[in-house]
Amino acid sequence: MAVPKKRTGSSAQGHRRSHWKATVPTLVECKNCNEKKLAHTVCSACGYYADKPASKKLEE
Repeated sequence: MAVPKKRTGSSAQGHRRSHWKATVPTLVECKNCNEKKLAHTVCSACGYYADKPASKKLEE
């Protein structure tokens, strides 16, 4: 089994991790109510997805 010869220093570890960056989620406007929502998800304000109601409660 492979064992490292020396401990990785904090500087080298930091250089390796410098590319781990969080990305801002993409927000789009709902076509039904014009609220901001996550792309490819049901709108939390009106409950529509792709110009159609996502739940049967909204249809009634």
